[in-house]
Order: sequence, then structure tokens, then C-alpha cells
Amino acid sequence: MPKILVTGGTGYIGSHTVVELQQAGYEVVVVDNLSNSNIEVLNGIEKITGIRPAFENIDCTDYVNMDRMFEKYTGIEG
Repeated sequence: MPKILVTGGTGYIGSHTVVELQQAGYEVVVVDNLSNSNIEVLNGIEKITGIRPAFENIDCTDYVNMDRMFEKYTGIEG
């Protein structure tokens, strides 16, 4: 299955999206700056799906770190 990037993946909508994607078999990478969420959400995702998604604490407007993230997680398709 493709690797999917979910920005804001620890927020309400993002975390539900991560759960659905993981349950459908996708590998998920979460990018979130935690400005409106909590890192503990990853524990809830893992409890529901049995999989802890890859996580990077990055603001999406930080282009340098976003570039580094794409170098680290190659093959993101969506």
C-alpha cells in the first residue's frame, strides 16, 4: 500500500483520518506542530490500530524541515 502523509495528524480530523488509513493498510506519516493538539493522541491511534504512525513535529511552513522529512520518508504518494 502507498505511504500517505497526514498534516495535522494529531488533531481531531487528522487523527481520525490516520486511524482509517492505517486500518485500510496504508503506511502513514504524521506531520504536526502540536499547536492545537497533543502528542498523546499518537497513543490513542496506536491503541485503536495497533500501529504507531511515524511522527515528525514540524510546522508545514518550515520548508527546510519539510524537505528533510521528505528525504527521510521516501515514497510518499499521497
